[in-house]
Amino acid sequence: MNSSLRHCSIALVASLLLIFSSLYSVAAQSSLFSEGIALLSSKKFDDKEKGITSIGESGDPLAEQTLLALLNGNLFFTKSDRTLVYGTPEDKQYAISDLLTGKSLGLIKKRKLAKITINNQIRGTLKSTLAQINLTHPDKDKRLAAATAILYDATPDILPILTECYRTEQDAAVKDVLATALALAGLQHPEPQKRLAALDTLQNTMDPVVKNALQTLLEKEQDPAVQKAAGTILTEIERTIAWYAKLETIFFGLSLGSVLVLAAIGLAITFGVIGVINMAHGELIMLGAYTTYVLQQLMPNSIGFALALSVPAAFCVSGLVGIVIEKSVIRFLYGRPLETLLATFGISLVLQQTVRSIFSPLNRSVSTPEWMSGSIAINPILSLTTNRVTIFIFAMIVFAALYLLLKKSSLGLHVRAVAQNRAMARAMGVRAARVDALTFGLGSGIAGIAGVALSQLTNVGPNLGQAYIIDSFMVVVFGGVGNLWGTLLGGLSLGIANKILEPWSGAVLAKILILVFIILFIQKRPQGLFPQKGRAAE
Repeated sequence: MNSSLRHCSIALVASLLLIFSSLYSVAAQSSLFSEGIALLSSKKFDDKEKGITSIGESGDPLAEQTLLALLNGNLFFTKSDRTLVYGTPEDKQYAISDLLTGKSLGLIKKRKLAKITINNQIRGTLKSTLAQINLTHPDKDKRLAAATAILYDATPDILPILTECYRTEQDAAVKDVLATALALAGLQHPEPQKRLAALDTLQNTMDPVVKNALQTLLEKEQDPAVQKAAGTILTEIERTIAWYAKLETIFFGLSLGSVLVLAAIGLAITFGVIGVINMAHGELIMLGAYTTYVLQQLMPNSIGFALALSVPAAFCVSGLVGIVIEKSVIRFLYGRPLETLLATFGISLVLQQTVRSIFSPLNRSVSTPEWMSGSIAINPILSLTTNRVTIFIFAMIVFAALYLLLKKSSLGLHVRAVAQNRAMARAMGVRAARVDALTFGLGSGIAGIAGVALSQLTNVGPNLGQAYIIDSFMVVVFGGVGNLWGTLLGGLSLGIANKILEPWSGAVLAKILILVFIILFIQKRPQGLFPQKGRAAE
């Protein structure tokens, strides 16, 4: 019993000591912060510098906010009661708030405030202290952000802080950025050997900040050895940047090509199977985009779900409109391509005006869900936008699904039979009229799905489809009428070619050059890249 009581007493004393130690530590931190705040009001710059150091060492939650306000010139004292305030100019007055409590104190005239002035030396101390606060933060993301920010302002003054933080840092990503910051600070060292050592560290770095620092170093460097090393590294970095720039161009080309594939693949089916030149195909794309807009308006708090739901919804809306068009107009014009062209052009105008009457002529913005926002950083030079990567993958999924539908399903078998020999298919019991309607509806539904994808890249408006109808026909003709693989290859090829030409010719001239190329190509190969074979070629 006595032994248990003794153990309990020891544990109680240890707990009390721990509590008192914590309270003492907090009190010491608060004391350092208060002392630092008091020193900031001094007219002597040395006292202000000591105050900044005390605030930085205090560990107070307000330390970073206070030092940032001082660095940005937003820290004041009220002349009446010497209250520390954060002030921003507003209509010839200052809106102030108590820095310690955050309470708004309203507007005050400038003459009633005393600004805490700093010089270049204090500014350097502020930056070093802020760097130390952020680089020792428990959150690794905060440390990474602080290390990245230092890259743009790395000076020899913060070398001791960077060295210590690099020595104690455990996270690999933060440590890599700190190593680059150390090297950039070392480039400004007065000794040539130190600058050469820093250059060795930067050899395989692709960060644009490093490129700018090397260019600055070459402009003022006097030592031949340092000049030669910096020039060699800069040349290698520029070569790497140029290579990744080409990869980025190809990515944007594939992104544009995937959009063209989505827009053209439905047209390839209708044009290839039933021979209809559907000038209203762009408006069917537009209907899919407006379906996305309407669903997002109905579900404003579930943007991602609304976007996912809009894929089948847009397919149904555009598909049903396509079937109505086929049964009411197209069915009576088979075998007369010019008449179908004029009729579908008229239908396109009707659909445009209908949308203008319902939604107004103004463009509508469709929100992008959070999971499609931002970018995927491959390295400091190359990053891929998430929405374009998603749309590319989506286009490939739609292509694969359509290919399997046409190759493995009974509908696909009937579609291919009608496309190859309509008379023989009818003789074998295939209902060609039904197949025509379903084919037109399928192509129209895929156009609606293309509209869903386009709504994530551009604004939705009545003229949305007009921007893609000509490109869709070019893809179909270039790839080979009615051939899915030709549409895929043709769309991706034209997208990449467009993006390669744009930097030196401009967007408009690039389209003209591609059109001229397709005209010349069709002169030599009228059937396109993948011509129809067998009876379908007839």
